[in-house]
Amino acid sequence: MESGNQTSVKDFILLGLSQDQQLKGPLFMVFFVMYFTSLLGNLTIILTIWMDIHLHTPMFFFLSNLSFLDLCYSSVTVPKMLFSLLGLSTSISYAGCITQLYFYVSCCSTECLILSVMGYDRYVAICSPLHYSSIMRRDVCLRMAVVLWTTGFLTSVIHTILTARLPFCGSHGINHFFCDIPPLLKLSCSSTFINEVVVLTVGGSLGLSSFLLTLVSYIHIISTILQIRSAAGRRKAFSTCASHLIVVTLFFGSISFMYMRPASSYSMKQDRVVSVFYAVVTPALNPIIYTLRNKEFKRALKKATSRSIASY
Repeated sequence: MESGNQTSVKDFILLGLSQDQQLKGPLFMVFFVMYFTSLLGNLTIILTIWMDIHLHTPMFFFLSNLSFLDLCYSSVTVPKMLFSLLGLSTSISYAGCITQLYFYVSCCSTECLILSVMGYDRYVAICSPLHYSSIMRRDVCLRMAVVLWTTGFLTSVIHTILTARLPFCGSHGINHFFCDIPPLLKLSCSSTFINEVVVLTVGGSLGLSSFLLTLVSYIHIISTILQIRSAAGRRKAFSTCASHLIVVTLFFGSISFMYMRPASSYSMKQDRVVSVFYAVVTPALNPIIYTLRNKEFKRALKKATSRSIASY
């Protein structure tokens, strides 16, 4: 159905990362390995925490939330990308595209919030250790998790509705490997000013508030660690939050580059690279970053593995 030069879109074509046929095979293998690593690593974290009662603490509770979120995060985009790289299907229906956009932005928003709360958890543990058990009670953590997930998924509704109402005309080829806000705004044949303002205000407010909470938490954490007299004590205190700090830096750095700028300055080639980093690489790296530096988790994983081997 047409109205002027506007068309009712039934499907889009995902142009993917590269049109070079020789690169598609190697890219498929690389991203398949990363996706498999993400699934295996995050499932291992969730099951290990669930099986070991010693890991039923606020820190590991939020880590299991992060791992589940990373599973959702990568599963929203990577399988479709792998199919496209194999040449099986590069098209995505309009409804499928909008659905993918909704869940992707939901996961992105929720991860911002979860990372900030994980930073707050480390702040309480290091700066107020005597009050930690009373502040980070189980019921409080559960309520926090419900609020975080609800806020992230409700925030995404705004972006999804505003994107869905845009008319699309001309080329329906999305210069990306999944349906995200910037490439869809590029395809619209009407003004996207309101969408850009909402991304910068609503998305920016959520991201900035999460970042500031994390930043304030770490300012207090570092200040407290520097006051510890022994070098061993400082190393031990810092080791409890080093993994989280690395993940926060990777995540907020890439997200800020993607969304905190006007659509006119988008470079699709650069954005695809950055998107690969936070949509594919980061979910695969997070389990490695957290597990390699956490002795308590490694002990629990070793014990769980031994029990599994003994049961056969």
